[in-house]
Amino acid sequence: MNFMTPAYIKTHKKGLLHWKAETAREALRECRLCPRKCGVNRLKNEPGGRCKTGELAVVASFHPHFGEEAPLVGSNGSGTIFFTHCNLNCNFCQNFDISHDGVGRTVTSTELATMMIDLQGTGCHNINFVTPSHVVPQILTALEIAVEQGLRIPLIYNTGGYDRVKTLKLLEGIVDIYMPDFKFWDPAVAAMTCQAPDYPEVCCSAVKEMHCQVGDLIIDRDGIARRGLLLRHLVMPQNLAGTRDIMHFIATQISVDTYINILDQYRPCGHAFEIDALNRRISRSEFKEAVRQATEKGLFRLD
Repeated sequence: MNFMTPAYIKTHKKGLLHWKAETAREALRECRLCPRKCGVNRLKNEPGGRCKTGELAVVASFHPHFGEEAPLVGSNGSGTIFFTHCNLNCNFCQNFDISHDGVGRTVTSTELATMMIDLQGTGCHNINFVTPSHVVPQILTALEIAVEQGLRIPLIYNTGGYDRVKTLKLLEGIVDIYMPDFKFWDPAVAAMTCQAPDYPEVCCSAVKEMHCQVGDLIIDRDGIARRGLLLRHLVMPQNLAGTRDIMHFIATQISVDTYINILDQYRPCGHAFEIDALNRRISRSEFKEAVRQATEKGLFRLD
């Protein structure tokens, strides 16, 4: 085995994938998978808690995606599976209909596994789980089926960064590429936008755990990401994201070799129009300043 072989294959051969899936599923009985720690019994299959998701996952769409970072897309696309609902629920979410309104359909573990196999069959370079924090048990159960059916491409955990370390530890030896957002540094901003004042502290711990598991991003000779951490940071109006502090944290406590995508795509969506500070796009100068702050901290792998 080497980094070209997805981590979950070795874990499955050891019999650990089944144990992880069972352990995660049992956690649904009094759900504390994410930092919200709602305590809802999701095995009753009654949507509840912050994520409004019951025993089964809900999927909005799945398809090859060509709008992700270049090392993920390659020539055949990233095999994205967009999960409905979210444990963070930012009030400015650009996918508000999916994350807040619940657009999507309930899928069984077998159906979720079939999606993975179908995406691999189209030539996708990876399976990209978008907003997976609240459906880790469902992913692990489906993965066990998919491996038996021949799944063999890397898995991406594409998250808002509001992840509990205890849950992430279940994903060690499963996830090949972690792709968290690091959204906010100021607890007050996190409280205003997603009612999660603990977001900065939680995200710091989560990113540390992710990097500990997979290290810096490794890209093969064909330019395709195989393993490691890829971090995203959305620049927000009036420096609400706290870019300089986040970049300092990444450079000093994670790695200066961290691959970072600094995003300029913020626009008012959802309930952002109700808050003056969020009710505009970012300016060109704000974006340039964010990039400058990253390079100032010694970060150089900027997408």
